[in-house]
Amino acid sequence: MFYLLPHHYTALVVGASGGIGAAIIQQLLSSSQVGHIITVSRKPSQIDHPRLTHLMLDVSQEQDRQALQNALAARPVHFFFNAIGILHDEAKQLVPEKRLDQLSVESLTQTMNINAFTPILLLAALKDSFKGTHPTVIASLSARVGSIEDNQLGGWYSYRASKAAHNMLLKTASIELKRLNKQCTVLCLHPGTTDTALSKPFQSRVPDEKLFTPAFVAEQLLAVIAQRTPDDNGTFWAWDGQSIDW
Repeated sequence: MFYLLPHHYTALVVGASGGIGAAIIQQLLSSSQVGHIITVSRKPSQIDHPRLTHLMLDVSQEQDRQALQNALAARPVHFFFNAIGILHDEAKQLVPEKRLDQLSVESLTQTMNINAFTPILLLAALKDSFKGTHPTVIASLSARVGSIEDNQLGGWYSYRASKAAHNMLLKTASIELKRLNKQCTVLCLHPGTTDTALSKPFQSRVPDEKLFTPAFVAEQLLAVIAQRTPDDNGTFWAWDGQSIDW
């Protein structure tokens, strides 16, 4: 699957209970190249496999990031996939804002915390597993709407801003991690509109051919990742292999 990674490499998937995260795990399990998969989510794992270890943690919380760091104990991680993200939360009355007068500190803070701050704090907690001389690929879900260059429609203030912040934080981390490991490749990924809980309230406006299954997205993203090399460190890619402007 990944010619740059060793046989029986170690993978870590955070956000394992979501649609894309679970599909990524299934794809990884289908590859004999993968030696061990560590999965992390707030819910119990629905997948039982001898090559899989599940940790039930909420990585938006500092103590749980510390628990993950302790569990890994600086073990080299060759492939890290971050699938966590938030767009809406009915219980907390979080919806994408269409106008300025819909903005609130609460929605901005919550969205930024999950989509931008948590992923970069995860990388900080796991730095010892990435540094060294082993090849390592760090892939994190972003979104095309986080591209400042691509923003022609406006709206979705919190989500756009959080994904733009995510991209800047990952780009910045890619520079530091490259100094700690010359074989490190950090990638931001746009999965397209996927049939998951995140996109569910907004699917009615999406043509059928543009609404992807999680399995399709996982296969596409892993194919895009497989084509990248350390020369692509700190870049932003769509599910179809096209680069995206920041």
